[in-house]
Amino acid sequence: MSFARPLALVGLVAVPVLVLLWIRYDRRRRAGAARFASLALVPNLIDRRPGRLRLVPPVLFLLALTALIVGMARPHANIKVPRHEATVVLAIDVSRSMKAQDVTPTRLDAAKEAANAFLAKVPKEYSVALVGFGSRAFVAVPPTLDRSLVSAGLDDLNPGEGTAIGDAVVLSAQLGQRQRAVDGTVPPTSVLLLSDGAPDGGRTSVATATRKARALHVPVSTVLVGTPNGIVTQKLVGGYTEQIRVPPSPGTLTAIAQGTGGAFYRARTSTALDAVYRHLATRIGHRTENREITDVFAAGAIVLLLVGGGLSAFWFRRVP
Repeated sequence: MSFARPLALVGLVAVPVLVLLWIRYDRRRRAGAARFASLALVPNLIDRRPGRLRLVPPVLFLLALTALIVGMARPHANIKVPRHEATVVLAIDVSRSMKAQDVTPTRLDAAKEAANAFLAKVPKEYSVALVGFGSRAFVAVPPTLDRSLVSAGLDDLNPGEGTAIGDAVVLSAQLGQRQRAVDGTVPPTSVLLLSDGAPDGGRTSVATATRKARALHVPVSTVLVGTPNGIVTQKLVGGYTEQIRVPPSPGTLTAIAQGTGGAFYRARTSTALDAVYRHLATRIGHRTENREITDVFAAGAIVLLLVGGGLSAFWFRRVP
């Protein structure tokens, strides 16, 4: 906490001075009362002795005075406030294995459905980009505030070959760094990657991509699509077909999420997507600002004065 008028804090010296004066006054009052009354008759004259309750109103008054003096010094504190500039990158796996129908209707369609559900939760002030990756990673939709463009980009994604997941992580992390907020700063970037997690090809290894994303301070949250029973059918020469097992690789997606500060999720349920959004929101939804909090101390002082006055009037039929 800092103060715009630190010299006003000198007024806090008045608090211990008032405490000493009150103690001195209370002792003199007791001594004066003792000279003109018999202590043995006190229980017959009053219903009960106030005891330590009599200290409550003065203490509240002193706390209110302290809050007012601190408020006069115009205190400032670092406070988290909603951030309205951020970039979310949706990275969708379009490899051949995403044609598997172990998830209805296919893994790719399920990933698109999950991405659209997530897209509906992202605040309209956040830019959203779309990256697809098969044998290579590519920008399907650059960062934009237009959600219809992202939805259309999702619809246009078609399955291909390979799974350049390392390239996708690097491209997604770098994509947000090209943006600039109103104040000229780079808005925070987060990536949501949906894949069956089995890397195949690409120029960048998963380990290298994870290190680069971490160096850029871009968390990559991952959602696993697929089951161990996934199978894709491939046509062969002569009209024959071949069935290829394509089990997912949760270890790959877990390593990416843990290495970049993101989170890994197995399910595509609405609960899992809500958890993904909450995880991203805690990272991109706020920024720290230095703000004056004089009103907080002023409001606190008013409350303390009202409570102290109310207790004094209720207990002792007087106002301090």
